[in-house]
Amino acid sequence: MSKEPQSVDEGDDAPKPEPIRFYGTTWVDRSGLYPVRRFALGLAAVSLAVVGVVLLRLVYEGLYIADSATWLTTLLVLAFAICSAVAFNRTWSSYKRPAPGDEHAFRSIKAIGFVGVLLAYGIRSGLEAPGEQLRRTAYEQELSQYRRRTTKRSGNPSRRGEKGRRRR
Repeated sequence: MSKEPQSVDEGDDAPKPEPIRFYGTTWVDRSGLYPVRRFALGLAAVSLAVVGVVLLRLVYEGLYIADSATWLTTLLVLAFAICSAVAFNRTWSSYKRPAPGDEHAFRSIKAIGFVGVLLAYGIRSGLEAPGEQLRRTAYEQELSQYRRRTTKRSGNPSRRGEKGRRRR
């Protein structure tokens, strides 16, 4: 799928970037077809969101044709609207900061509000690969810690002060 980035020339024990679904590790140096892939996936997500809205519209019309109660139709529309808004918000914020531990409790809300999830993914793809900011921050921290651990000291630290002084 994608090769390891060539920008890191440390040893074998250097931290490796965590792959992102559909992108692999090309997000590190934005090589290969990263921009094209980002655009295509964003466009696909927004297109699927539009298809989802059309399907929800068909469901609404089916309820109208079936002469369902007004409160039921209103409740259904509100449920999808609220779940989509919550799903968009949770998905968008999960790309910026680590997801809280209660994320599994929101699976059903995200399933019902799938339009919000798809829109958040599509819009975020216009900026960067979804989740790239989190992974880049973590990778750069790991890499700087690795470099600090592996840099070799030069010289004897006790002689450091004598360099500029004269001996008496």
